[in-house]
Amino acid sequence: MRGSDEQSGHMFSYVSPESRVRSDHPLRAIRRMTDAALTTISPALERMYSDVGRPSIPPEQLLRALVIQVLYSVRSERLLMEEIDYSVLFRWFIGLNVDTPIWSHSTFSKNRERLLRGDIAGAFFAAVAEHARAAGLLSDEHFTVDGTTLEAWASLKSFQPRDAPPPEDPDRGNPTVDFKGQARKNDTHVSRTDPDARLYRKADGDKAVLAYLAHVLLDNRHGLVHSACVTAADGYAERAAATLLLEASGRRRGTVGADRGYNVPNFVAAARRLGFTPHVAVKAQYNAIDGRVTRTPGYAVSQRKRKLVEQVFGWMKTVGLLRKLRHRGGERVNWVVTFTAAAYNMVRMRRLLAGT
Repeated sequence: MRGSDEQSGHMFSYVSPESRVRSDHPLRAIRRMTDAALTTISPALERMYSDVGRPSIPPEQLLRALVIQVLYSVRSERLLMEEIDYSVLFRWFIGLNVDTPIWSHSTFSKNRERLLRGDIAGAFFAAVAEHARAAGLLSDEHFTVDGTTLEAWASLKSFQPRDAPPPEDPDRGNPTVDFKGQARKNDTHVSRTDPDARLYRKADGDKAVLAYLAHVLLDNRHGLVHSACVTAADGYAERAAATLLLEASGRRRGTVGADRGYNVPNFVAAARRLGFTPHVAVKAQYNAIDGRVTRTPGYAVSQRKRKLVEQVFGWMKTVGLLRKLRHRGGERVNWVVTFTAAAYNMVRMRRLLAGT
């Protein structure tokens, strides 16, 4: 007998979102790690809000929603709100009942500056990393450093001379700009839409784009991100940021693997000054390290492990949608990259802890 296609309009439901998510769903482990990190940073969240006035949307729910946005590659907050509205799974993860009204997508814009001022992304990342350290997933001794290019949310048309007035064009959304034959450099030009972005070309033959550089210090034991940051895009930022990440790690012994771009005397000397043995890839000539390093068994391990950093960048650019940024300004981009790195760590930790 064929069933009826009668569609009911409004019905009462006494089934909670908790009962609709299967017990072995991958998000359950990530939800536990997220809640543990939010509990750790709760004092920092408390300091961000006044003791009087109308209660706000809980920042914990906003941060869980941002975790969902990263994990499920949702391209905008407007679309995120739409998907949360009809997804029981998303509502369960965030902590919303089925009949709880969804807040406006503009809530993220209004609260982003508050979360930015409180460095909540950094605190959340540190709480996740501490969870990994407690589980024995971090070695804190053997690292890999690398950087990657993130294309800024600004077009080449916005890259104008610093002392030039804004162009008067009736089509303000897509102005007519003719820059053929002009020499445009970061010293003389700046983007009108994202002044922190810089014109950058990864290698000879590549096109120049307005971009930032994201840097990662990777722990070699299980491929977890130890720390991450964003800098302006230039030819020396990768090695300078790597030195800063090593110094900020608080460790003064161990090894650090890297590709041939880091095989230069200033980085090798800086790594050794900080107590790290530089396991950088060798070049055909002008090597800053010699056979006393490359002949050790640990060097071969570091060269094999350093490839794990490409998985981090690949995940952040594809799943995390960071190949083309959706935020402007160095502080916002750094916030998003740090938060995305924390989400990557939770995904990898779920797999690692499931096998223990």
